[in-house]
Amino acid sequence: MSARPDRESLPYRDCVGVAVFNQEGNVFIGRRKPDEGTEDRTEVEAPWQMPQGGIDKGEDPLRAALRELYEETNISAVSLLAEAPEWIYYDLPDEALGIALKGKYRGQRQRWFAFAFTGGDSEIDVLSPGGGKHPPEFDAWRWERLTRTPGLIVPFKKQAYEKVVEAFADIPQRFTHV
Repeated sequence: MSARPDRESLPYRDCVGVAVFNQEGNVFIGRRKPDEGTEDRTEVEAPWQMPQGGIDKGEDPLRAALRELYEETNISAVSLLAEAPEWIYYDLPDEALGIALKGKYRGQRQRWFAFAFTGGDSEIDVLSPGGGKHPPEFDAWRWERLTRTPGLIVPFKKQAYEKVVEAFADIPQRFTHV
């Protein structure tokens, strides 16, 4: 058994997170697909989350957010509402350190964006995302209240999601008071 790497010696992976709001002010969440060979799973083992992903070398974070959103959900009909004012961090739990994120990172440093979804639900396709050119990361999706998302995510990302809720707290009201 190999020793766990020293957390402090590992960098954070630069990523984006995407909050997509529908006309009712609810946010898109996808249920993480189970890992290969683990078809039976509980809600805890395959929690819900908003789209997120890595920023490619030299890529603008906003461009990365739009790319990741399309690659994970097939959504392209959006307009930018807001960007979180600062990077939001989360650390991997000890048992995942040196394993998750290819073993190279201690966690993620995320730039979060909020978008208004301007398309129809028929545009969303989590089973054949990115025009069918990307493997699915989700096996189901739904619209949910932003304030409920911290309770639906894996526990080690809960504080990060609480910061996302705080950053975008005013957005749902923009839709409900039109």
